[in-house]
Amino acid sequence: MTYSFDPLVPRPIDMPTAVPLGDDVDLAALDEAKIFAAPDDPADWPAWRRRLQAWREDARDRHAYDGAAYERPNARWAASCFTVAQVWLWDELLYSFEEHRFTPERFVADARERFGGLDAVVLWHAYPVIGIDDRNQWDFYRDVPGLTGLVEDLHAAGLHVFVDYNPWDTGTRRGEDDVTELAAVVRELQADGVFLDTLKKADPELVESLERARPGIVLEGESKLAVERIVDHNTSWAQFFADSEVPGVLRAHWYERRHMQHHIRRWHRDHSDELQSAWLNGVGVMVWEVVFGVWVGWNPRDAATLTRMVVVQRAAGDLLLEGEWTPLVEISADAHAAGVYASTFSRDGVTLWTLVSRGASDWSGVVPLAGHGGGAVLDLFTDADTGAVAVPARSVGAALQLAPGASEPHWLPELRARLADLEHDDDARFPHRLARRLGPAPAPSVPAEGVPADAVVVPAGEYVLTVRHRARETGMYQGAPYVDEWKPLVPRLHDARTLQRDGVLERPVAVAATEATNAEFAEFLDATGYAPAHPHRFLAHWAGGRPPAGHEDEPVTFVDLDDARAYCAWRGGRLPTEDEWQLAGEQGLRRGEPAVWNWTESEHSDGRTRFAMLKGGSAHQCEGSEWYFDGGVRGPEFTAKLLVPGLGLARSSSIGFRCAWTLGGER
Repeated sequence: MTYSFDPLVPRPIDMPTAVPLGDDVDLAALDEAKIFAAPDDPADWPAWRRRLQAWREDARDRHAYDGAAYERPNARWAASCFTVAQVWLWDELLYSFEEHRFTPERFVADARERFGGLDAVVLWHAYPVIGIDDRNQWDFYRDVPGLTGLVEDLHAAGLHVFVDYNPWDTGTRRGEDDVTELAAVVRELQADGVFLDTLKKADPELVESLERARPGIVLEGESKLAVERIVDHNTSWAQFFADSEVPGVLRAHWYERRHMQHHIRRWHRDHSDELQSAWLNGVGVMVWEVVFGVWVGWNPRDAATLTRMVVVQRAAGDLLLEGEWTPLVEISADAHAAGVYASTFSRDGVTLWTLVSRGASDWSGVVPLAGHGGGAVLDLFTDADTGAVAVPARSVGAALQLAPGASEPHWLPELRARLADLEHDDDARFPHRLARRLGPAPAPSVPAEGVPADAVVVPAGEYVLTVRHRARETGMYQGAPYVDEWKPLVPRLHDARTLQRDGVLERPVAVAATEATNAEFAEFLDATGYAPAHPHRFLAHWAGGRPPAGHEDEPVTFVDLDDARAYCAWRGGRLPTEDEWQLAGEQGLRRGEPAVWNWTESEHSDGRTRFAMLKGGSAHQCEGSEWYFDGGVRGPEFTAKLLVPGLGLARSSSIGFRCAWTLGGER
């Protein structure tokens, strides 16, 4: 297949914007920049900085900027929010499927150990599950038992909490308008911020409504934020922002120092570029290790780099926010030749040097020049006061310079103590995770006469299957679907794909011709007294513990994997695997009415994400957005990957099941 773009190369829209150095330029044209590209020649840096200052003054004047949103007491935390994690509600660090409870203590401890702790978290809740049935994005928050308690626990741990808003959700159950619904969720959960999925900015009406619901609410847009909206959006992503070879300046943060940006390239396995840009600009980073169910974990080098960065950033926040910021400060010729660059943040005779190495080799040397005020220089990461600074390859360095007579910052002793235990790690290998199949022990084989007469029998032997699926950000079985890519675009995103699966059936397998029905499941309950470990949404469509009249012969729904397994075990069988379902389907399985997806014995986990493969399709199909889960009746070759939520939310009006039996003899 030929693509009209190279997914491993930034698109023109992602590239940094060159800054003309002449005096006769249209400064307004720079409003559209993501990053202001830096000149290659250090001799041009002073003129470049002057043009940036002129643009900022001009832009603030043109937009009558007053910065009032940043003065709101409840929103000031955002200016120092240096690390935010995006986390799926059912990430196995945050939720225990075995205990049926949220585990914020485990999530917080892991973040503290590997990343120096977090300042905020985005609780991602609906996509990519939304669309499996009629539940809307608000249902996927409101219907979660204990979610308010989880937010309270995260607040108690010192984290601020963002909720997610999906403006594209227009094809599910309708309630109030989005403005009203989102404001209510923010108020109910006491959220501190809203992440604006797919939006660069919120409409003024939404901003005003959210502010009334929760004064000081912080909005974070995805990608480039327009200059005129920096006034009411305290944060934004620096997503897919390509930097210049010589590190440049983030336009939104340069315009308003209190505007926090979070660098992120979600599919990247090497985050050194984002970390270096964040370090030189004095901004933050988005930590996103499970991208919609796909493991994209951080390597030890980048995690160690981030840890040291945030320890310094939190301690020296006054310098980063209020000090005089000099990007691309002049440094020694040998440092520049080695690919080392620096910014300084100065106030009251105290200067923080943030340094990065673009080079492949470690560098150490004397960086500050006499023109920077002189005085003592302390390498914060090595605790050496020789005047030399060490910058590891593809990582960062930090120094504190005290002008003669300047007072030592009050936070320095504690900072030195904390940094003493933090070391650079040069291990940049990707920490792979493999998803393992879960599930009960294999069911015993049964004689051929012990299965329904109309069951479809799949003979023993080798098989090769062609599986069709829609490319989604969930991937399929293993690995990220867009490794090291920038922003996946059509046809890379959401196109129809095929994969081949092969295997061996040691014994014949019989698959029920139809799904288990409401009446049959009621018989199972009467016979066994079965009760699920967590009953939320269990048989939610029934009344008084019985199927609704007239629907007895429809496929039973509102059952999860464990419910389906229990029924199949009672029938002397088990769930079919996704391959067995397809092999039987190609011979001819019947579909109940209304058609529903079928659970298969395909539950997997990589230790962070649970998922299962669904077969058959359903009568339900959400219209209006390509981000919805797959719907419609599908052929036996089609497979959909469902991230499995906990606390009963996997129980859906659109998912049922059928049984299978391993045969002990020929039929």
